[in-house]
Amino acid sequence: MPQDEIEKIAAEAKFIIAGYSFSLNEENQIRVLNLENPTEAAVLTKDGNLLETTMDDAKLALVQSYYLKNKEFIEE
Repeated sequence: MPQDEIEKIAAEAKFIIAGYSFSLNEENQIRVLNLENPTEAAVLTKDGNLLETTMDDAKLALVQSYYLKNKEFIEE
């Protein structure tokens, strides 16, 4: 992924924690991207349930925890 695209995702994120950006996609789902390794991504429901991912289980559990603790910052 080109650096300018990563910077755009980071700029449009609702919040960033530990290098993971959290934003809403067009379907009103949570899109998570590891800004340091953009091959690691996930899509979550607003409740934090997994829809799809390229992360291993440990990283996924970590980002789900980050999201659930901070989801009030993403709600419109």
